[in-house]
Amino acid sequence: MKKGDSPEEPGSERRIRLGFCLLCGLPASGKSTLARALSDRLRRRQGWGVALITYDDVIPDAFLEGEDAPPLPSQWKSLRHELLMYLEHFLMAIINGCKLSVPASRTEVMWESFVNCLKDQDLITSATGKAQGYCLTNATLSQPLYLILDDNFYYQSMRYEVYQLARKYSLGFCQLFLDCPIESCLERNHQRSKAVPKETIQQMARKLESPNIQKNAWEFNSLTVRSTESSTDNSIEVTDLLITALKNPIKCFEENMEQKETDRIICSTNILHQTDQKFRRIISQTMKKAKDEKVIAYQLKLLAEELNKLKTDILEDLRQGNTQRISCFHQNSISDIICLFHYERDNILQKYIPKEY
Repeated sequence: MKKGDSPEEPGSERRIRLGFCLLCGLPASGKSTLARALSDRLRRRQGWGVALITYDDVIPDAFLEGEDAPPLPSQWKSLRHELLMYLEHFLMAIINGCKLSVPASRTEVMWESFVNCLKDQDLITSATGKAQGYCLTNATLSQPLYLILDDNFYYQSMRYEVYQLARKYSLGFCQLFLDCPIESCLERNHQRSKAVPKETIQQMARKLESPNIQKNAWEFNSLTVRSTESSTDNSIEVTDLLITALKNPIKCFEENMEQKETDRIICSTNILHQTDQKFRRIISQTMKKAKDEKVIAYQLKLLAEELNKLKTDILEDLRQGNTQRISCFHQNSISDIICLFHYERDNILQKYIPKEY
């Protein structure tokens, strides 16, 4: 690909290509170093625009001055959501070809940091006259643009919020996970002039949720980068990932269908689990009743086998969506399923304790 070329298919409609690239990992794992190298590489070799957003810079410590205690997790979560709102304003300005508007609700010091971050990268300029807002530069509007987000993103839910924003506007999305031993992170962090508390890094390491393609289908565009590798060791692989993500933006409709299917599977799994637990309890109670009624050991064994087979058959019907046995009730109603199990359990039990059933 030539410098400045957009990663578009021949004959495709010309439009601005936008993408998110998330850098996640422990503090001092090398994210910021990679982010700067990646930004420089994309600008020089690909001719793309880059908006590097470092969370620690946009949410400055100055905002916390005067507070005796560290911010609560809920405060950090609120600030992260606010930053996402700023990013969405920026995206809307690019997509609509208009000025970057000033949010009505904002934290002044953080908004100022965000604006300065974009100005420093020649992505916006201050508007002239009385009109509020910021003008986008020609470079921002004329070439592919990657928003590189440099943060820990140690929970997958933090990354999923950005993914949802990318899906909302049909943008490219990819992730780079910096894999670095905690011992190396602690050592590097100790050498910093402004070190993160050791306990914070250790706690984050315990909670860290690295990208998991098997668990989260939306994380398919992810790449693990070893902190021991030099920038040239993975440059081709990283660039290929970004090009692929930009050429294949997330389709909102397709992803909504995928989410619906995911929700259906989760719901089905929960129903199966709850139903299985209730069936086991009923079987246990029934076997205790049979023992109290002095049913002989051989018949107890047969009774247990029949009840367990009944449990297995109904659960399999539910799992496969087979309505032949369960057509008389709604498949998602646990109470109806339990009623059916009780009914068939009673028919079986009549063979062993006829005077009771």
